[in-house]
Amino acid sequence: MEIARSTHRLELEVPAPFRLDLTVWALRRRPHNTLDRWDGTWYERTLLFEGRTVVVATRQIGGGDNPRLVVELRSQGARLPTAAADGVCTILDRTLGLHTEIGGFADLARTDPRLEALAARFQGMRPPRFPSVFESLVNAIACQQLSLTVGIHLLNRLAERYSATAANASGPGFPEPDQLASARVLDLQRLGFSRSKALALQRLARRVASGTLDLERLEGVDDDAARSVLMGINGVGRWSTEYVLLRGLGRLHVLPGDDVGARNNLRRHFDLDPSADYEAVANLARRWWPYAGLVYFHLLLDSLADAQQVIPGSMPPSGAVL
Repeated sequence: MEIARSTHRLELEVPAPFRLDLTVWALRRRPHNTLDRWDGTWYERTLLFEGRTVVVATRQIGGGDNPRLVVELRSQGARLPTAAADGVCTILDRTLGLHTEIGGFADLARTDPRLEALAARFQGMRPPRFPSVFESLVNAIACQQLSLTVGIHLLNRLAERYSATAANASGPGFPEPDQLASARVLDLQRLGFSRSKALALQRLARRVASGTLDLERLEGVDDDAARSVLMGINGVGRWSTEYVLLRGLGRLHVLPGDDVGARNNLRRHFDLDPSADYEAVANLARRWWPYAGLVYFHLLLDSLADAQQVIPGSMPPSGAVL
């Protein structure tokens, strides 16, 4: 039986400078990420709107002085309602940091030649965020005390097992809280999660799905209030809290001080002592307030460039297609 498909296409203007490739890599972190898919031209995500899966495919047209995004919404069945297109624009604005104000970062970078070199190398990257605070917290729990490579393998398995996948998508979407709330601890362990992480994920999803925990309301509270809520969640500690503050809530002044990868990158570029503790990282981050988290993303891209996943350099000319 042939299934009817529809495609809705829109074009978005983006403040310059912007590079989709760098921004997507800061979001996806590793090439085996099946949720944030990148083929060198198109960035693809599978999202759920009112019970319907929608594949959102995005590519950049125009160069550094005139960046624009072409967005295709691909779904099965009847044409998507206008509300879905509006919702996609909101999610893209959040996840790709399209209108995040970072103008002061260039002024800060000029105060330190090493930081200035990083800023120039990855000009056009915008600080990404996960589509929801819930997703950022699940990411944090999954990646605790593991290498990022292993953590993303776990997240891939979680998505493949519990989320809805559109027939026209090349990968799964992220599980909704109610989808993950039905997960059994033993089944999560079979995916590779420890028992403590499986329990933490199950309890988190059930609290969010039932409405007893509203993570999205943290958007409107200050850091201390957000920390208090996050630290009160089973299985969430200081690293996970700061990870969510940065990657889930967009608090760009936060650099997760316990992040092993960040510490290694800080040692390479800013002479952080090998024995440096959390407070030493925090002291260094204060020099970059309110953009320490943006430094974190630049250092991540630098490590990906060393692995030849990211192509650094000058902005492409106007008219280029990324």
